[in-house]
Amino acid sequence: MLWRWTAVLRSNREFAKLWTGQAISSFGSAVTTVAMPLTAVVVLHASPLQMGVLSALTVVPHLLFGLPAGVWVDRFRRRPILIVADLGRALLLGAIPVLGAFGLLRIEHLCAVAFLAGALTLFSDTASTTLVPALVDRKRLMEANSASMLNQTVAATAGPSVAGGLVQLVTAPIAIALDAISYLVSAVCSFLIREPSHPVRSDDSPPRSAPMRAQLTEGLRAVFGNPLMSALAVSATLGAVAGAMQGPLVVLYMVRELHLSPFLVGIAVTVVGVASIAGALVAPAFCDRLGPGRSYIVGQLLVSLAGFVLAAAGGPMVLLASVLFLGQALTGLGLPLFAVPQRTLRQALVPDHLLGRVTATWRTLVIGGQTFGALLGGLLGTELGLRPTLVLSGAGMLLGFLWAARSPLRSLMHVPGAEPAT
Repeated sequence: MLWRWTAVLRSNREFAKLWTGQAISSFGSAVTTVAMPLTAVVVLHASPLQMGVLSALTVVPHLLFGLPAGVWVDRFRRRPILIVADLGRALLLGAIPVLGAFGLLRIEHLCAVAFLAGALTLFSDTASTTLVPALVDRKRLMEANSASMLNQTVAATAGPSVAGGLVQLVTAPIAIALDAISYLVSAVCSFLIREPSHPVRSDDSPPRSAPMRAQLTEGLRAVFGNPLMSALAVSATLGAVAGAMQGPLVVLYMVRELHLSPFLVGIAVTVVGVASIAGALVAPAFCDRLGPGRSYIVGQLLVSLAGFVLAAAGGPMVLLASVLFLGQALTGLGLPLFAVPQRTLRQALVPDHLLGRVTATWRTLVIGGQTFGALLGGLLGTELGLRPTLVLSGAGMLLGFLWAARSPLRSLMHVPGAEPAT
């Protein structure tokens, strides 16, 4: 199904520019995902507490600024937001190798960069998500979102290996410079985009100069006032919080409970990435066959089952590895099968002038909620053990699946506004 999303790139030059910038910056970010903690550990000898704080600071901006970010994105044009966010992240990340070269780098600097870059990423991701339906015809939204998902999955799969090699060759702080350069290239791509005029607001919408509270309320109504959007938001939040419970524990479980070698752990992590790439490629055709609502539900079910499968791994090494890899494959395959249709449905169901607020609200609930899920997973893993926590995580994700399965999503066969001609 590769031709379907390459067709949308060939037929839409403006989206191709956005996609190219995203692809380059995604690889750079994947390098930083490895190089930043390595800088903290190897260069700055960070403590476990400092590592926890550093990791949390990348997500905290979603909790603090998520809702206001949507209002600001809806007030202004998206292209300048993308450019400023890219340039800002390039400067922030570029400061790390410079400080390191002069022996001035401290853990406080990394924490500040993690927080500020996380805030800029919040604005950038919100703006890029809301810009896609302005650049792409509604009938091509599924292919466009599949192409964007492929960016993320390929980068997440190949990026850590590239990062490891770069850190080995040039040290971790210098490897981060690659990410800074990638954001400069992404800024150029964003600069070249010809953005359509700002979306027209409906007659009952508060003006852009209205108080923040009124505009936030309008965005929340758009999320929870529509039965389809409400079902997506609640089920995705339940799934994300429960899924985050197992995120920090999977590698620990492989090493301490299953006694796997680093080589097999690496293969297991790679299986998720490879399955995600496959899922991103087939997602448009899968949605065509089942409908976007049922595709979302099936994707959630696959990811929910992964926790139970992982918890069941055991016995002889061949059987253990087979079950483990099956669980990882379910996670990787399921993610794009529900992520692509849910993003497409949000873009199709929400008026363009509200899409920034809805996207930011979504990120606050789903990504911000993962902070609490990760903390809960750590507590339960300590008190109950790793296997029971994986089972509880899977059960929590099943609640999200059941919420969606009992909603109007189960009968949604086409993206609203992109129904086939009769």
